[in-house]
Amino acid sequence: MLRRTGIAAGTAAAAVVAATVLVMLLGVTPIGERAVGEPRTTSPPAGTTTAPTTPPFPPELAGKDVKRIPTSRKVVALTFDAGGNGGGTTSILDTLDRTGVPAAFFLTGAFAQGAPDAARAIVNSGHRIGNHSETHPEFSKLTNAEIGAEVAFAERTLGDLGADTRPLFRFPYGDRNDRAIRAVNDVGYLTVGWTVDTAGWQGPSAGATKEKAVRRVLDTLRPGQIVLAHVGAHPSDGSTIDADALPTIIREVRERGYRFVGLDMLLS
Repeated sequence: MLRRTGIAAGTAAAAVVAATVLVMLLGVTPIGERAVGEPRTTSPPAGTTTAPTTPPFPPELAGKDVKRIPTSRKVVALTFDAGGNGGGTTSILDTLDRTGVPAAFFLTGAFAQGAPDAARAIVNSGHRIGNHSETHPEFSKLTNAEIGAEVAFAERTLGDLGADTRPLFRFPYGDRNDRAIRAVNDVGYLTVGWTVDTAGWQGPSAGATKEKAVRRVLDTLRPGQIVLAHVGAHPSDGSTIDADALPTIIREVRERGYRFVGLDMLLS
């Protein structure tokens, strides 16, 4: 999928270059995968200077932008991108809590800074948090150094909220190439795409409706499906189609014999 209106903040090349220089000067380094039961860290571990040599995800997934969980079991993973505003956050979190469904949220650093209350609510909800870059640029147009800066700064920004993003990353706009995937892998992240996009982010003006969002999920339902939705309200009309469609999606998917799982299933 290409650009999403109002979903992401743009970025100038100069800003990315500046971020790269700051990474070099400040020594910003990735936060390591935390062990079960270990408190989340909010800054890079002392003495850490490079990403781990062994990636914290199955090696057979390296070099891939994973679009579905490789399984024959009737499971579905819900994922939400947060790169614009947090208009639908409360409704989405309430629905997930009420139905007992796990989800993964991919946040940008810019979202955490621009919508801090929504970002904090997502992090504190206990759902899996993934890295969605700092400024939401097109990764296929960045150098490897700029890619490293985007990932590292987002990790640090979200880490300051208590989020442990490793090892899940999603490309802004889904824009990637083989080089960008390898560059993200090299700093310890698995890149995760999606099987289906609800397209609720397009809003009513582009023909999106709650019913269409539900139908897109059900028409593509298959074992290991990864669903992409968004937490934001449409920037022009304030609609929250994905949040509104979520209860029906959950009910209809379950009625077809599927259960919801977290993306950590990819890591086992």
